[in-house]
Amino acid sequence: MTTKKEHWEKVYTTKTPSQYSWTQEVPDTSLDFIHSFGLTKSAHIIDIGGGDSKLVDHLLNEGYENITVLDISESAIARAKNRLGFKAHKVNWVVSDITDFKPTRNFDIWHDRATFHFLTTKQQIKKYLVTASNHIDGFMAIGTFSEQGPLKCSGLDVKRYNEQNLSAVFNQEFDKLKCIAQVHTTPFKTRQHFLFCSFKKRNN
Repeated sequence: MTTKKEHWEKVYTTKTPSQYSWTQEVPDTSLDFIHSFGLTKSAHIIDIGGGDSKLVDHLLNEGYENITVLDISESAIARAKNRLGFKAHKVNWVVSDITDFKPTRNFDIWHDRATFHFLTTKQQIKKYLVTASNHIDGFMAIGTFSEQGPLKCSGLDVKRYNEQNLSAVFNQEFDKLKCIAQVHTTPFKTRQHFLFCSFKKRNN
């Protein structure tokens, strides 16, 4: 049976960005949420499942200084490094499954447009929640497939959310700030329905 890591390594070694449904030249919604938190350019930001997403490019161009990109696929990160060239050294790159991730620092902003909806068991979601709760000092921006979204992505089952049940996952430790619906147009002109929500870590 193919492992998750093997699956994603195959995806990133056999396809180009124009063949990924999730590709965005400008990740406007993610950037809008990050800007809305009002933090300085020295804020510590992590992009969960960042792969070879161009979010890191835009953050670097805007002057953010402390960016971490995590992905399960070494090939995806290699692509991103190659694209960024000399700027790649400004980024902290982590190859890990999010459910195995052991952060060595806390983050002011935790961004995830790629990973959470692939966690389909209670155990996976609990591991994610524990890691996020223990290592976020500020804000979370999370994008998942909405109830109108696909049942599968890249051949894998996904879990879809509405505002109420996504908020319920995080309400023990986080206060919801806002949620918006987004329709993403893929490079091959299909439409995918997303839900984006932002949360603030509660000071318990």
